[in-house]
Amino acid sequence: MIKFVIGGQVEKQKIADLVKSIGGDEVEVKVKNDLQAANDIKSGKADYYLGACHTGGGGALSMAIALLTKSKCATVSMPGKPPKKEDVIKAVNEGKIAFGFTGDHHEEAVKMIVEEILK
Repeated sequence: MIKFVIGGQVEKQKIADLVKSIGGDEVEVKVKNDLQAANDIKSGKADYYLGACHTGGGGALSMAIALLTKSKCATVSMPGKPPKKEDVIKAVNEGKIAFGFTGDHHEEAVKMIVEEILK
């Protein structure tokens, strides 16, 4: 079972529902505030953090960066720059565990991230 926590500032429930629809019985998903979500990753209670905001990196990842370090975080989309599959594959393979993206790209980003993690 892969445990996801959803933080960020926008689309939290939509992101959680999408993770569950893609991962099915292979995933557990909880929506939390940013601090709780990042703490769950740091303490080992969860495996991956997903968050969305309007820029893809600010409100989506600020607590994750503060608690987990930037080396464990990846911004996979920004305004006008949708997520790219090759960037997501690279981030997962590099061991990134916290992913930020813009709210308007949440469907594409979540699909790419969760599918790559489940491989």
